[in-house]
Amino acid sequence: MSLAISALKATVKGQVQRVGFRRYALGQAQELSVSGYAKNLPDGSVEVFFQGEIERIEEFLKRLKSPPPLTHIRDVELEEAGEKPELDTFKIEYGSLEEELHEGFGALQSAFLDYWKEFKDYRSEFIDYRKELREFFERTDKNFQSIMERYGEISDKLTTILETLVRESKETRERLDKTIELLVKAVEKISSR
Repeated sequence: MSLAISALKATVKGQVQRVGFRRYALGQAQELSVSGYAKNLPDGSVEVFFQGEIERIEEFLKRLKSPPPLTHIRDVELEEAGEKPELDTFKIEYGSLEEELHEGFGALQSAFLDYWKEFKDYRSEFIDYRKELREFFERTDKNFQSIMERYGEISDKLTTILETLVRESKETRERLDKTIELLVKAVEKISSR
């Protein structure tokens, strides 16, 4: 089919629902200034209508066929479509609240399961580090206890220093008060002469 047209409708089949595919299509359309919509169909596929400049819709179609991980496209059925001038942006056509909640939680579950598979591949490596981690935690505990003992000694010394400073500060303040009082009396005597 020649892409010398300005509007297409694609039915994208495979693992395309509950994996964020419509949101991906929205992002690509916005980046390319393509208008249209993406909506889930009851059979598990996604219908994507898009229109715009020929080069832009060709690029959009190319990107649509190369989605990010979690999405697995089995087939893309294309058909020419009439332009829809009333569509000046690209949007997601949402289903019922229940369907959209399933979509969102399904996307989270798919992402979690994908990462879980990766984690399982490295699980044996983590098991190998258990002994080293245990030893590290024991050393850390000993170091922490030592720091706390030193902190106790330092705290006692700081308390003594602080008490001394407070006492000496009080004595200094009393001496300054007496000195100022004597100066005031001396100034009064001088000025009264």
